[in-house]
Amino acid sequence: MNEKILVPVLGESITEATVAKWLKNVGDAVEADEAVVELETDKVNLEVPSPISGTVGDIKFKDGDVVKVGTVLGSIQSNGKNTQAEIKKIEPDIKVDDSVNLEKEKKDEELLVPATDEEPLVLTEEIEDEKDTKKPIESSTLSPSVRKIVTEKNIDVKSIKGTGKDGRISKGDLLNLMSATPKPNERKIKFGEEERIKMSRLRQTIAKRLKQAQQNAAILTTFNEVDMTSINEMRKENQEDFKKRYGTKLGFMSFFVKASIVALKSFPAVNAEISGDEIVYKNYYNISFAVGTEKGLVVPVLKNADELSFAEIEKNIKTISEKARDGKLNIEDLQGGTFTISNGGVYGSMLSTPILNLPQSGVLGMHNIVERPTVVDGEIKIRPIMYLALSYDHRIIDGKDSVSFLKTVKENLEDPGKLFLEI
Repeated sequence: MNEKILVPVLGESITEATVAKWLKNVGDAVEADEAVVELETDKVNLEVPSPISGTVGDIKFKDGDVVKVGTVLGSIQSNGKNTQAEIKKIEPDIKVDDSVNLEKEKKDEELLVPATDEEPLVLTEEIEDEKDTKKPIESSTLSPSVRKIVTEKNIDVKSIKGTGKDGRISKGDLLNLMSATPKPNERKIKFGEEERIKMSRLRQTIAKRLKQAQQNAAILTTFNEVDMTSINEMRKENQEDFKKRYGTKLGFMSFFVKASIVALKSFPAVNAEISGDEIVYKNYYNISFAVGTEKGLVVPVLKNADELSFAEIEKNIKTISEKARDGKLNIEDLQGGTFTISNGGVYGSMLSTPILNLPQSGVLGMHNIVERPTVVDGEIKIRPIMYLALSYDHRIIDGKDSVSFLKTVKENLEDPGKLFLEI
């Protein structure tokens, strides 16, 4: 008996997908509900499971083909035998240049997305002192002046041929490094002068939505800065107990979510959207948060965030971020957001102007925390400062409200006790 492998319902307004890759070959044994093929939609990737246990009978579409909802992708044979002996798996029609480009795309993504096990949105914990990675240098082979330069510049002396007495390295040898010819560009050698690859479906959607945001909204950005001293101290004092009690770390995001909700309640236009000639005010608070993945930026949603505790916010963000990183998000994870928080600080961004996530009217941009000289009670002190940015749709949010919104966020972050007391 044969069972068809069908393209499932993909979600609201999504009628087609691209075959990303087949996870099984013709003749491979599969168990019921085991993933057989991965599809890519405009929003998420999803795996199509086998309807029964058996073997893969045939495959009707190759990687890269576009398929409609309900299309038969192939079949599974329950008797374990392939009755269509002449049918072979359709191999992707990839030319040599395309295969090179695919490898290039993977490497590009690895360069763009930091390799980290931390949640994509959660700021790093307290900055640790950099470990001294410099290798010990034999003082008997280097003069004090040369040793100083080698230590400061972390130069690998093994790669230098000394011209001094007994082969010792001199200052001149170090200066000669400046005239050394750079190594050839390996990418140019491997891929040629230029590379041309097709944008993924997700990347095309990102490009289209960002352009729509610029064309359809009057986007302005206002800025402020927040002293993170109190939050840092609160996290440091309570981190161990918090983790023991709730099984997760007390990060920064729960504070920003809570502070944003306080401000959204005070300035409801920031939580609203335009629909035709009407303004739709949302009396619920679904916080979208931007997550960088290997395939591009996705913006999952923390539903009813105003009803969640600090611990619940941290747990849910961690769970959703892991799903995003593993490509396991579903359509429901991405729908219904009313306000977005974007954290460029995890990548080292000092300041940026985040773009709106339509149809939402506001997005809060977080950035890195840097120790800066700040005037406190008439004295200059060094404090951990983060720059904040609020981009907003000026069609429904006035400048006064946008500035006041961001000021409210700042005040609650600098006095985080208010967030616990809800005052």
